[in-house]
Amino acid sequence: MKFVEYSCKEFVEVLASKAPVPGGGGASGLIGAVGIALGNMAGNLTVGKKKYADVEAEVIDLNERAQKLQQELLALVEEDAKVFEPLSKAYGMPKETPEQQEEKARVMEAALKEACLVPLQIMRKCCEAIEIIADYSSKVSVLAISDVGVGATTCKAALLGASLNVFINTKSMQNKTLAEEFSKEAEDMIAKYGVLADEVFAKVEKGLK
Repeated sequence: MKFVEYSCKEFVEVLASKAPVPGGGGASGLIGAVGIALGNMAGNLTVGKKKYADVEAEVIDLNERAQKLQQELLALVEEDAKVFEPLSKAYGMPKETPEQQEEKARVMEAALKEACLVPLQIMRKCCEAIEIIADYSSKVSVLAISDVGVGATTCKAALLGASLNVFINTKSMQNKTLAEEFSKEAEDMIAKYGVLADEVFAKVEKGLK
């Protein structure tokens, strides 16, 4: 059974266990899906309300984009587990002879690259989610605006969480040029979209006080 088909209780239990997957990357993907789902909920609570008829078409478009992102982030929970297992096995490869050391280094490098690509994709999707949530914040019903604020901060948590899974792997990569490229992309996303998420949260918080 796929991790995303587990009950909440089952997912949390396996996350807390000694099982190598799911881990921080998968958790970040799930948290990102939860964050954008909160924006989607606020949008769904807005559609059909006469007071918001002038933005209804825009909200429906946001809902469609949010729904797609939810599914993509959930799929990345599974992908993160798939790419981590080869890396976990690579760490256990023998290295007693020069040949074994060379083979282990080769396998490790390939596995580390793959293990960076999925959390980077989770981060990209979280950036899209934060942009959509920012749009929701100026269009949805005031009765659901708190959920938009929760969605913003939740997606930021997912963004930051996924970044750590990038950094832990780039640190071990031998290809420093590629490692720096991955790390730079992650840092840039945090710098731009972490700030945007904070702005949305602050806007919502201010409106509620």
